[in-house]
Amino acid sequence: MNIKKTSLYGTATAVTLALALSACGGSGGGGAAGGTYDKNATVNIGSLYEPQNLDNTAGGGQGVTEALNGNVYEGLFKLTDDGEVKPLLARDHEVSKDGLTYTFTLRDGVAFHSGKQLSSQDVKYSLERVLAKDSQSARKGNLEVIKDIATPDARTVKVTLSKRSISFVYNLSYVWIVNSEAAGLKTSEDGTGPFRLKKWTRGSALSLDRFADYWGKAAASRQAVFHYYKDATALNNALLTNAVDIVTSEQSPDALGQFKSNPDYKVNDGDSTTKLLLAFNDKAKPFTDVKVRQAVSAAIDDKKLLESVWGGYGKLIGSMVPPTDPWYEDLTEVDTHDPARAKELLKEAGYANGFSFTLDTPNYDPHPTAATFIKSELAKIGVTVTINTITPDEWYTKIYQNHDFTATLQEHVNDRDLVWYGNPDFYWGYDDRQVTRWVEQAEAATTEAEQTALLKKVNRKTAEDAASDWLYLYPQIVVANTKLSGYPLNGLNSQFFAYDIKKKS
Repeated sequence: MNIKKTSLYGTATAVTLALALSACGGSGGGGAAGGTYDKNATVNIGSLYEPQNLDNTAGGGQGVTEALNGNVYEGLFKLTDDGEVKPLLARDHEVSKDGLTYTFTLRDGVAFHSGKQLSSQDVKYSLERVLAKDSQSARKGNLEVIKDIATPDARTVKVTLSKRSISFVYNLSYVWIVNSEAAGLKTSEDGTGPFRLKKWTRGSALSLDRFADYWGKAAASRQAVFHYYKDATALNNALLTNAVDIVTSEQSPDALGQFKSNPDYKVNDGDSTTKLLLAFNDKAKPFTDVKVRQAVSAAIDDKKLLESVWGGYGKLIGSMVPPTDPWYEDLTEVDTHDPARAKELLKEAGYANGFSFTLDTPNYDPHPTAATFIKSELAKIGVTVTINTITPDEWYTKIYQNHDFTATLQEHVNDRDLVWYGNPDFYWGYDDRQVTRWVEQAEAATTEAEQTALLKKVNRKTAEDAASDWLYLYPQIVVANTKLSGYPLNGLNSQFFAYDIKKKS
């Protein structure tokens, strides 16, 4: 469940399939035309999201996806920057008529960075890593539908499911294929991607070198280095002084003016899938009462919060579903700012004099700012908020694992992650039998149209129930030196494909 910064990677489900002719497609972003690109260039990438470790099944965080996904590790399928799912290490695949058996044929000539040739055993091992008891991958829940994994030969993987899963191929795009003989993957790697890990200096930088024996299109630049900064100001200063060439995700909108007015830089406003949530524990009083959740949501001026944090960027969506999802509908009318209605709802719920609760808040921006704003807004309707600031690791244990909270703030990064409201055991505890049934039916659907219709029902029902308060959708602002082209523009699931980035000499 990709959650920003601490990022519990994966909250999503989806399906789409297209033919891919090579591993690396164009990413989109670019600077001025003309000039000569340096194939031996080092592209310096600035980020606020350093990995916690290098293993995406061990809580590596948003930074491990940003730096390694697609660059160092690859899956059977690839989720592109435009949201399409395309074959990658799987040359092709077949699905049985009952939708329960998937047979994958692997590409020939694929080698891991260690030199070992890719085989079906590596795929089987990689899937089993995600499903392991100690796995922290949020794909684990999605892939528990796997009943059996067979490897009839070195190039063939046959996966049998316990029930139909229209999102199975999509979910496989999140599974990194790793060398089954590799060890120490929290601090090292052995993937098949166009870059290999050169060095990771904790607290400073992670450098990737072009992999000479890559099976597909070679990385456009010789080296990509992710430089890590503690705050947006330091990151922007690094860009201005040419310490970095590009910022993966601008977090300081007030600083954009200095780049917009400078012809050496380009400010790109792409599409994000990151939602900032005020997540209620729907199993803890008073948020067991839908009217209380509705009241709190109505009391908070989401538009004012978005403007104060992001200026003219970002948007309100009124639900968990961003516009890039097939089942998107603008539901902002369901959660309009109306303090008078909020007070009336509290009265109907038996809280005419308000109540008190603790808001567990991650310690990195924008959570502290949002928490203070929410506290001020709720005070206007007689609700007292105590802010408890915690670290990402504390959030993961206290909130995600132990469900020990009343309400919390968190950023959910992934596309198509509405389906988690169909899981009563998920950390926010929303439990509606009809919603769960719709989600299950959507996953068992035989067509995308059927899936979309059902998930639109889920979207509206969860919005009407104020299952959470979806405060706003983040913008995705990539700022780059005009010497660069080929960089990704969108913030899809925190991935940042560096392999197509070109730098003028």
